[in-house]
Amino acid sequence: MTAEGDGCRAVIRDPLLRTVVAELAPGRFDRLGVAVSGGGDSVALLHLLAAWRAAAGPDLAPDLLAVTVDHGLRPDAAAEAAAVARTCAGLGVPHRVLRWQGWDGRGNLQDAARRARQRLIADWAAGQGLPAVALGHTADDQAETVLLRLARGSGVDGLAGMAARRQVEGLLWLRPLLGLRRAELRDWLRARGVGWAEDPSNEDMRFDRVKARRALAVLAPLGIDAAGLLDTAARMRMARDALAEAAQAAARALARIDGGDVLLAAGYAGLPEETRLRIAAHALRWIGGGAYRPRLAALRGALASAAAGKPATLAGCLLLPEKGGLRIAREPQAVAGTRAAPGALWDGRWRLHGPGPEGCEVRALGPAGLALCPDWRGWGRPRAALAATPAVWRGGDLVAAPLAGRPGGWTAELACGEEDFVLSLILD
Repeated sequence: MTAEGDGCRAVIRDPLLRTVVAELAPGRFDRLGVAVSGGGDSVALLHLLAAWRAAAGPDLAPDLLAVTVDHGLRPDAAAEAAAVARTCAGLGVPHRVLRWQGWDGRGNLQDAARRARQRLIADWAAGQGLPAVALGHTADDQAETVLLRLARGSGVDGLAGMAARRQVEGLLWLRPLLGLRRAELRDWLRARGVGWAEDPSNEDMRFDRVKARRALAVLAPLGIDAAGLLDTAARMRMARDALAEAAQAAARALARIDGGDVLLAAGYAGLPEETRLRIAAHALRWIGGGAYRPRLAALRGALASAAAGKPATLAGCLLLPEKGGLRIAREPQAVAGTRAAPGALWDGRWRLHGPGPEGCEVRALGPAGLALCPDWRGWGRPRAALAATPAVWRGGDLVAAPLAGRPGGWTAELACGEEDFVLSLILD
């Protein structure tokens, strides 16, 4: 790394900060969000970023904005969020507390909290105009993740661990501490007299991650430790990248976007199974917006059904056999209740623009709307796929269906097109 100025040289002398700067400087963000829970890892990240800003100055380090999510699940959570606010005030970093009140007591608590935290932070970042948010996941978190995924039978992608950079919810999420151990960060904080909060849930054996942490200590004598799992993840990332590049090349040759559907040509069936599964899983997420890939057994079953000439549904999408190939489209039922104002993003993918009249909203065309579009067959797309396309409604009256032969002066714009589908195969 090339350093310029006394301030930057001072920053680079600190080995932990050197690691953080090396991870973040290539992106060269003018402004950066940082998620701070109050625990040791995120507090260390906050102080490291603030130290970078103080030493390097605005020309070399980004402006910081911090955010804390209070899940309302522990009595001490509000006090911990207030402590983070005081720390940020002392560092001169603007701070916001976001509160989640969506837990209904059902399902996986940690997964629900994680999803809610992601949505809340993404919305906050969008409102602040932030391109990226940094998270405090460490090498220890990475090792625990790999062990948990191994227990679940994950393949190459899962065992590659958490990505250092990932685009989700329209936001770039950064993990600049993945190369650092939890103990290193706490030693760094202690040397500077900085305290942090300890979340009691980190010792609660009801949670899988806590079990994984304990298991690593037990397995260490066998050589199954954090260092070994990190090495495995690194090798799996190399394998994943090679497989993703092969799938990308195949998709560029065989895939095209047809009215928002992914249409795979007949040659798709002759691809190696890993490549077929990777492309199909990516298409399902690209269309349906799912946070995760579908389970392998379900994906194989849906593809087998489509290959046998029988339509299948999976992950809010339709898999339709077509001319020896495969069409993957949105499932009408999945968008039956989805609404948006004209010009706003509908179903995470479409924007409709047109002349009005007032009182219009964007909803799915549906079977009833399709019946009002006599020219829909001329578009060459299956009835079921067209039923899931966006249309303009005013109450119960169909104003326009620009993807089904009834434009009415309206246009439908796909937020991400064919090149995005192909390029994002590497990032999925």
